[in-house]
Amino acid sequence: MGIKREFVLREWKKEDAEEIAKAADNPGIAGNLRNTFPSPYSLEDAKWYVDDCILKEGRNQITRAIVVDGKAVGSIGIFIKDDVYEKSGELGYWLSEDYWRQGITSQAVRMICREAFERFDIIRIFAEPFDYNQGSIGVLEKAGFTYEGTMRKGVYKNGQIHSYCMYSLLREEISL
Repeated sequence: MGIKREFVLREWKKEDAEEIAKAADNPGIAGNLRNTFPSPYSLEDAKWYVDDCILKEGRNQITRAIVVDGKAVGSIGIFIKDDVYEKSGELGYWLSEDYWRQGITSQAVRMICREAFERFDIIRIFAEPFDYNQGSIGVLEKAGFTYEGTMRKGVYKNGQIHSYCMYSLLREEISL
């Protein structure tokens, strides 16, 4: 692995939108996320996202900007589910390609999971990377998540059917 890069996780600020728009406008990022993540990614998309994160902060979700050298270069969040899944949170994240393989994301995952377990009455955090996203699978495994299985042909992305994987981290598996 390359260098370990210093970063911080912090709550979103409206002024992050411009940096996020630049960082997120990458088909390589969008190709690994749900279709709700637009591609191309415009300044208007970034403004909406940052405003939504600010508005919903602490209300069944935690979202943080991933900040390197004072600049927002990615996003990470945990979203508490409802109904019979109310004791689970879903993890989502992305990082500017300029910062991949620098030890940021797996450490950010551990940090946000710890915060979510401290803050919410949940017992499980899960993530669902597409099976072809080996980078994200590696992040989750490095962060202590357990592979639970592959959902065969479970997603439709960019006109193709793909499988996705289920990973989870239980409250008792992380030191709080």
